[in-house]
Order: sequence, then structure tokens, then C-alpha cells
Amino acid sequence: MGDKAQTHHPGAAGRALTADRPTSVRNVVLVGHTGSGKTTLVEALALTAGAVNRAGRVEDGGTVSDYDDIEHRQQRSVQLSLVPVAWDGIKVNLLDTPGYADFVGELRAGLRAADAALFVVSASDGVDGSTRMVWEECAAVGMPRAIVITHLEAARADFEEMTRICAEAFGGDDPDAVLPLYLPLRGPEGPDGHAPVTGLVGLLSRKLFDYSTGERKESEPGEDRLPGIEEARNRLIEGIIAESEDETLMDRYLGGEQVDVKTLVQDLERAVARGSFFPVLAAAPAAEGARQGLGTVELLELVTGGFPTPFEHPLPQVTTIDGRPRELKPCDTDGPLVAEVVKTSSDPYVGRLSLVRVFSGTLRPDQPVHVSGHGLTDRGHEDHDVDEKVGALSMPFGKQQRPVTHAVAGDLVCVAKLGRAETGDTLSAKDDPLLVEPWQMPDPLLPVAIHAHSKADEDKLSQGLARLVAEDPTMRLEQNQDTHQVVLWCLGEAHADVALERLRSRYGVQVDVVPHRVSLRETFATRATGRGRHVKQSGGHGQYAICEIEVEPLPGGSGIEFVDKVVGGAVPRQFIPSVEKGVRAQAAKGVAAGYPLVDVRVTLLDGKAHSVDSSDAAFQTAGALALREAAADARIHLLEPVAEVTVLVGDAYVGAVMSDLSSRRGRLLGTEQVGSGRTLIRAEVPEFEIGRYAVDLRSLSHGTARFDRAYARHEPMPPQIAERLREQAGDEG
Repeated sequence: MGDKAQTHHPGAAGRALTADRPTSVRNVVLVGHTGSGKTTLVEALALTAGAVNRAGRVEDGGTVSDYDDIEHRQQRSVQLSLVPVAWDGIKVNLLDTPGYADFVGELRAGLRAADAALFVVSASDGVDGSTRMVWEECAAVGMPRAIVITHLEAARADFEEMTRICAEAFGGDDPDAVLPLYLPLRGPEGPDGHAPVTGLVGLLSRKLFDYSTGERKESEPGEDRLPGIEEARNRLIEGIIAESEDETLMDRYLGGEQVDVKTLVQDLERAVARGSFFPVLAAAPAAEGARQGLGTVELLELVTGGFPTPFEHPLPQVTTIDGRPRELKPCDTDGPLVAEVVKTSSDPYVGRLSLVRVFSGTLRPDQPVHVSGHGLTDRGHEDHDVDEKVGALSMPFGKQQRPVTHAVAGDLVCVAKLGRAETGDTLSAKDDPLLVEPWQMPDPLLPVAIHAHSKADEDKLSQGLARLVAEDPTMRLEQNQDTHQVVLWCLGEAHADVALERLRSRYGVQVDVVPHRVSLRETFATRATGRGRHVKQSGGHGQYAICEIEVEPLPGGSGIEFVDKVVGGAVPRQFIPSVEKGVRAQAAKGVAAGYPLVDVRVTLLDGKAHSVDSSDAAFQTAGALALREAAADARIHLLEPVAEVTVLVGDAYVGAVMSDLSSRRGRLLGTEQVGSGRTLIRAEVPEFEIGRYAVDLRSLSHGTARFDRAYARHEPMPPQIAERLREQAGDEG
């Protein structure tokens, strides 16, 4: 780490990176809210490592953050990006994730691909609720983490206070597990009264690292600075020793023994790697023309020295295609091939690209592989097992892809021309097909109904949508059989906007967004009778059919029940199925507002037939007419779908969420405490009222709550709302 005062000699800018062994790879995901500075930090690290020149450009003239035109237009990250850099013989795969909640699927993919996480916290914004939730997810699986505080140049930015806030937010029961390794040094105050950060002082080594010239220079701090760091240094040493595997070290330290800095650094690295100590660092981008950004050398040394190798990261569960468990050695480069597609995208230069994490074996260009995709059928993805041939392997540098010769277990690589592979799929050997357990994805709960803008768009729509959902497993495609709408289920409005823009810009499909319709039903509230008379004599073969029916309501979920009680052959036996067919056809069309009729018993009581003019078609028509007449004399209920909703929310927002659910005609079923400071609220809410709940709940809880929904049943809608819908149906008709 920085206290080791290593000297680094970066290679040529933009040089493609190939790791030959898992121990020389570090996979690091950057996590933080929108605007925390993740992408800027990645660029600063790339500059320090020599992946870009002093102007922040790669050899082809682009920047390492040149990925997606949509990101430039929206001025924020909307997808997972990989930036590989090299530091002291270690390949570091930096995974930059979006901070906005709508793109949490990209974040989850980054967490799956990584072995450690850098939590980027802005000194001007602090720690938000969604970042705390991701920290807890990482803690649950023991992922090593470190914290980087950015935006120290902001007015009133206070590193010490921000460190305290991070310890409170992330430390849990042990705030001494979250401590700074360096303290920032400020220069003279400017005209605005603000003193810029110009360097860092290492707490373990007591070395000063000056970045004021644009390049890191090491020196001894003056005697006047040493007293100011001793308290923080002692606390750091005690925090490190508390995590040491040497149980005698604390007693020796408290007894006055001076602990060697080398021993402290080794214990620190071990504690970081096993996820029990979480160092805090500071970083800032390089000034124009500078070679290194403040804190970037220290951060790269922490990543390469303290973060775990892929060997130390547990493998996800692997099975055969038929579900039998398969045990594999961690990161065995000579073992059976097991790799996972963590992201699928379309590149304007090379076409379809799959970002792949290799867990076992070695992946090479032109290698035949088996592609397995299972477990996402509920989101419009078909299970599939196909053989494909791997195209070129490459690493991204800006908008360019630089070819590499292979990817060993533990590494990340971009694979071209996998036509059937989707995000979440497993790549394995053709003769030994395997399946990696998919990672958890949030359910998309915001419906967006669309239709093609023109006939030309209609012809391309299905293919464009299929490619869209293949890239993004947090998106669900629904062809609703009741409303006949095409519905994209998304995580939020920004997610939907990006999806529709990609449809247009990548796949040339223009669509219009239309109001999402809820699947309503109709039913009889009272018993009624109807007579269907279909008699026509207009020359030639006539039509003659008369039937009398009785309709009565049934309990919910009963469907349509047809009963024959005709006596004396008033309706010939061969025409009774015709009456039923006509009744069911009319029920499917609805009898009041055009929604399907359900939960009734239709009894055929009587009728008349003609020996020549009666026919199957005539009695079908008579059956439909009889049902419509019965409906005209009965009270018809409109039935709306009701969802069972569970909301997991921080205790501070429980009252607001419960009040909001009640205002949506929700019936609260109960609450229960979940862990510390969280409550699970259960309610039943009409689906009419929660179409935009994914957006509204995020606003209500400041992004800290999440919810699930499941269909419960259909039940009668309040009369005033039902009447309004009937009027709308009449106007549209």
C-alpha cells in the first residue's frame, strides 16, 4: 500500500492486458450513488496507471469512459463498464457501475463479476440509503470492501467528519473496523477562504505524499504535523491489531512494544482481504496536465496489495444441466471451462459483445462452447442449451476493443459473436456442459405499454424487443392476452427511457407509449334471465334459433359454468353445444364494458328450433343474444385485480408508507420487524392504484424501500370507479 512507498513504472498507454495466472488479477466493482464520482475516479486511476495519457485520452483519441451515446446525452452512467489497468504486475479490472436505482441490475452484475468493492462516497453528499443497502448485501456474502471519499474540493468538505459518518453507516457494531489509512493535507487558503487538499499523510509510515505538483512526491512531514496524526494513528493500529491472527499482538502492543510497520501492513492486508476491516481513503482527479490524481497511487496499492485474488472468492454453485451438483477447484486454469455472461451489449464497431467472468478453465478465441440459459422464463427468456463458437476475445479501451489471446480463470474478457448468449448464461465445454446458479435480480415492477409507431416498426418490433431483454435480465417482456398490449416491465422511468431509446437507436424501432391497461373482469351481481331470438327469413335458407337462459353468480375463481336443463327436446341435442359456444364467445367479449365475463353459471332452460332453418350458427347467435339480454336486466360488477404487496422499509418511513397504501384503497394486513431498523408491511392493494408505485415508493422513502407484488384475486370495484370506466368504454366505442 502507499505506506510501502513502492515505485511504479506504468507501461504504454492503452496497452492490452492479458493475465497469465489468477493471482495477478484483481476484480473490483465501484459502488456509490449518482454523482459520487465513480467514473471520474476510474479515469483518474487509469491515468495514474498509464492506461491513458495526461490529457485523459487513450491511444485512439477517446477516453476510457467513452461507452454509450445514451450516457453522454443523459449525463450519467446507465450501464456496467469495464476499465482494465495494470499496477505493479497486477491486472486490475475496474467495474464502474451506475449509481441510479433504475440501473441496479447493472450494479448486481458488477457485484457478481467482482471479488471486492470500492464504495465511493462524496464528501459533499454523504451516504444515502441505497448505498447502505448495497453495503449490507456485500456484508451478507463477506465481500471485502474499502471506502473512497471524493469531492474534498467542495466547500465545507470535511474528511474527518465524513469518516465518522461512514463508520456510523458501515461499521455496524464495530465502528473501529472503518478507519482512515491516510489523512488529507490542505494547502494555503485561497481567496474564497477554502484550503485545497494538496497531499496525504500516511498514518502507519508517518510519510507525507505531496500531489501539489501533479505527481506524487514522498517526504518527511514536519515536526509540527506529527502530533496531529498520532491519535488517528494509534486508533488505526489498535483497529488493525484487533483483526490480527496473532492473538498475542494486542497484549504486546498495550504493554508498550513497538509493532513493526511491515507486520501492521501484512495484518491490514489480510483483514481487508477477508472482509473484516474496511479502510477509508481519499481521492481526487488529476488537475489538467497532471500525471497523477490525489490518492490514486495509494488506492491502487490497496487494491493490489489488500484486495483478494480470485482464488479467495468462493465460486457460485455449479451444476450439470440436469441439476446435479458439480464440485470444482477454485480458479483452476486447467480445469473444465465454466464462465458466465455478466453483461450483453451491442458495440457499434464489433457488433454483439458479451462481458464474461471466467470461473474455471481458460477461454480462447474460436473455442467451441456450450451456452446454457435457465431460470428466467418468467421474464420472457426461454430456457436454452446451444453450442456456439467463441469469436475474438478483447479488452475495452474507450470505444475500441483490443484483442487478447486468452482469459484465465478469475479474469474478465469481452467475447464477440455469441449470437444466442444472454446476460446470466453459462459458457462451458461442449462435451461437459455445466450451469452456474444465476444471481438474484430485482423484479421489474413499472409497466410500460407500447405499440409500434408504424407498419415498418411493427415488422421489426418483436426482434428488437427480444434483443433488448436478452441484454437486460431486469427487464420483463409481456404479451398480455387479456388487454392485447405489449408491456415492458422496467425498474423505473429512467430504465424505461433508456430501453426505448436503445430500441430506436440500436435496433431502428420507433414505438409509442400508451396507457397501461389493467386486466378487468365482469360478473353478474344478481340472478337474471334472458331470451335469445335469432329468426330471419329473407329468401333462401333461413335462420331460426330461440333459447332461454338463466344466469346466476358463482364464487370468485369459478369461471363459466354451463348447465343444460332443457326438457322435451325443445332445443335439439345437437344444438345445445352451439348455445354453449355462443354464450362462451359472448362472455369472452364481455356484456357491459367489454371485459371478459367470469364466475357465473349459465343454465339453458328452454328454446325452440325449426326442422329446416335451425343451424349451429343460428343457435350460437341466439346464445350470445340471450346472455346480453340477461345482462341488460342484471346488476353487473366490474372486477379489478388485487395484488398482495409487501414493502420492506426503514422504520423512519413506516408511517408514511402505510398512510400512502391506505390512500391507494389498500387494506393493511400487518407488519413485522425484519432485522434492525426495518419493517415489512403487508397489504392488499388494487392493481389500478400501484401502476407507478415503483416510482412513488422510491420518492416516498428516498430510495431506501423495496416492494414485491403478487396477484391475489379479482374483486368488485367501487361503483363510482366502475361507472367512470363504463363511460370511458362507451366513449371509445
